[in-house]
Amino acid sequence: MADSSKTVLLVEDNEDNRTVYRTILEHFGYQVIEARNGEDGVRMAREDHPDLILMDISIPIIDGWEATRILKGDAATSSIPIIALTAHALATDRAKATEVGCDGYLAKPCEPRRVVAEVEKFIGSGREANA
Repeated sequence: MADSSKTVLLVEDNEDNRTVYRTILEHFGYQVIEARNGEDGVRMAREDHPDLILMDISIPIIDGWEATRILKGDAATSSIPIIALTAHALATDRAKATEVGCDGYLAKPCEPRRVVAEVEKFIGSGREANA
């Protein structure tokens, strides 16, 4: 069990949400790093190159829409899958998520296991290298 686990960057300003999603993702074998605002999310994505980003939309400093645009417009981070995880649940919000470059979209409140299923769809299991 070396450091073969996959890393998820969780960009979320709500501490309760961070705790719930971090706990379940870690339970399923993912390493989780956290950012509390869009500016830190962009910086951490560039520094840490996570396997996937869970992006809240209503976050301080730089909102999730703009943070996603920035990351998808940067050659160094454009290939990282970004899943919008947001209370913005209208059809227009889903369309905007696609427009700014989100690869997936989950409306809150979202069952934690559904988040894991969506993460697995993009990057596979957090425990693939169980040798």
